[in-house]
Amino acid sequence: MFKFLKEKLSAFKKKLEKREEEIEKKKVEERKEEKEVREEVKEEREGKKVGLLSKIKTFVVEREIVIDEKQVEDILEDLEIILLESDVAFEVVEEIAAKLKERLVGRRRKIGEKLSDIVINELKTIIQEILDANRFDFDEFVQTRLREKRPLNIIFVGVNGTGKTTTIAKIAKRLMDFGYSVVLAAGDTFRAGAIEQLEEHGRRLGVKVIKHKPGADPAAVIYDAIKHAESKGIDVVLADTAGRMHTKKNLIDQLEKIKRVTKPDLTIFVDESIAGNDAVERARMFNEAVGIDGSILTKIDADPKGGTAISISYVTGRPVLFLGTGQEYDDLVKFDSKWLIDRIFGDI
Repeated sequence: MFKFLKEKLSAFKKKLEKREEEIEKKKVEERKEEKEVREEVKEEREGKKVGLLSKIKTFVVEREIVIDEKQVEDILEDLEIILLESDVAFEVVEEIAAKLKERLVGRRRKIGEKLSDIVINELKTIIQEILDANRFDFDEFVQTRLREKRPLNIIFVGVNGTGKTTTIAKIAKRLMDFGYSVVLAAGDTFRAGAIEQLEEHGRRLGVKVIKHKPGADPAAVIYDAIKHAESKGIDVVLADTAGRMHTKKNLIDQLEKIKRVTKPDLTIFVDESIAGNDAVERARMFNEAVGIDGSILTKIDADPKGGTAISISYVTGRPVLFLGTGQEYDDLVKFDSKWLIDRIFGDI
């Protein structure tokens, strides 16, 4: 997970350390020529003499170095390339660079305090701030909303082939583990295979699937699922939808109708973490066209870069809810920025 990004950041830190060593060597030579280091201080405030050793200790231990703009510009030049190569969206790279520059230029560091450590720690903090900007607790939302109404209607949107249907099954399993009852709605009527896939998940989980014939109105399918849940006292409806990007207008019209007719409590976008900027742009499109309340990223265990997870919340202004870490029903991790940061930066 995130192997590419970790290797790039590790090499970046080593490069900073090497550059810093060269600068320090140069500064040491310059210090030898400074009169104040070579001269003995005649008296302290108490009138006592201070030896050369004490003077050097004061100079070396207590003196601070100011991080200048040229240093920071050199750092950012390398870092921006790494982030872009790791599928971090351009506007997110710009935000990270601006914040890093603001926090580093003019900052004072003591002799012995590594610039590389300062940069990496600030980078971690900034990325975590970006990830936490739109925090949302799915479990808490479900618990609170069910006190107000039943059933909850949650629809899932995104392009086909990104793990959307499997993710619906994972969410169903999670809700059932919390003691909630669930019904699935086969709202992707465009593909017969999608209906069959959802039925198979329903069979494995022991959950009823409401379906119509292929080509039927998906809004009607989801509406029927809601009515079924109302009549049976079921807590949550999880609805699949079609995701055929090549007929964008038809897709958006269909999703708008689904939202108008069924009034979902949550609209969740699903895509692959490994899709990189493509996933981020699709999330942007779905959010601008029909509105989403959050995202779930699948296949994060196979993602060597991590840029999608860093970018998607910033670009959409909506939280990441869960991360898919495998094909089993329990391979769903509730989003936690610290969990993600620890896996990106590891032992760097």
